[in-house]
Amino acid sequence: MALPEPGSPWPMHPPPPFPMPWASHWGQDPFGLWCGFSLGDLLQRMRWIPSGKFWMGSPDEEPERFDNETRHRAILSQGYWLAETTCTQAFWREVMGKDPSQFKGDDLPVEQVSWEEVQSFCTRLNERLPGLQARLPSEAEWEYACRAGTETPFWWGDELSTDLANYDGNYPYNEGPKGEYRAKTVPVKDFEPNPWGLYQMHGNVWEWCEDWYGDYPADEAVDPTGPGRGSYRVRRGGSWSADGWRLRAAYRDYVQPGFRIHNLGFRLAGRG
Repeated sequence: MALPEPGSPWPMHPPPPFPMPWASHWGQDPFGLWCGFSLGDLLQRMRWIPSGKFWMGSPDEEPERFDNETRHRAILSQGYWLAETTCTQAFWREVMGKDPSQFKGDDLPVEQVSWEEVQSFCTRLNERLPGLQARLPSEAEWEYACRAGTETPFWWGDELSTDLANYDGNYPYNEGPKGEYRAKTVPVKDFEPNPWGLYQMHGNVWEWCEDWYGDYPADEAVDPTGPGRGSYRVRRGGSWSADGWRLRAAYRDYVQPGFRIHNLGFRLAGRG
């Protein structure tokens, strides 16, 4: 199957096999294909993200961009599964037994989890569902899924408001109007999902990525995974306490892998 161009119709071709062996529920809807797995009384849906190519980073004219967002063509040669929401506290507690979050609520995102702790979470989850091969998404996988075929700063367009995402509305994007500052997380399915069925890729909590932080390539990159070593891991998406410009699809942030704070969570990926 040819790799889809940005903005092309969403391909419905299922990955082999479909449904996946780890799935207890599955289906197809206007957003695409999904499989869900059950742990206790919980159901976690994963969305199928097919292979494709896209413009990663930001164009020079994008307002409030950074120099580390060098725009380049990225190709993802393999499809993958991505959770439609960030990991909830109920899900984390089911796997790990204890919830470290500051803002308590079963359907709120788990936060105050380090990159290293997420690796332990994935190890335990894979012991229960070995076929899932749970992991963090690469930085390229994250941005590809966030954009969902778009090339604007946010999947819905060029402007940002607190009706669309959870961030610090006192610091709007590109001189836009100020908005609400909720000063806390909100449930993981608040706000509309993007065109690929993924909730809150912008705002609420930062999301860990698998990669070490490093400079982007200047030319086309196939299945980029970042440098082989480093001091900082990538996090993406902005948070409830972030300024508006940090929520852009291209914005890159990085912290030490042992770092924990009440605005930092994660979203699961799985092998295709």
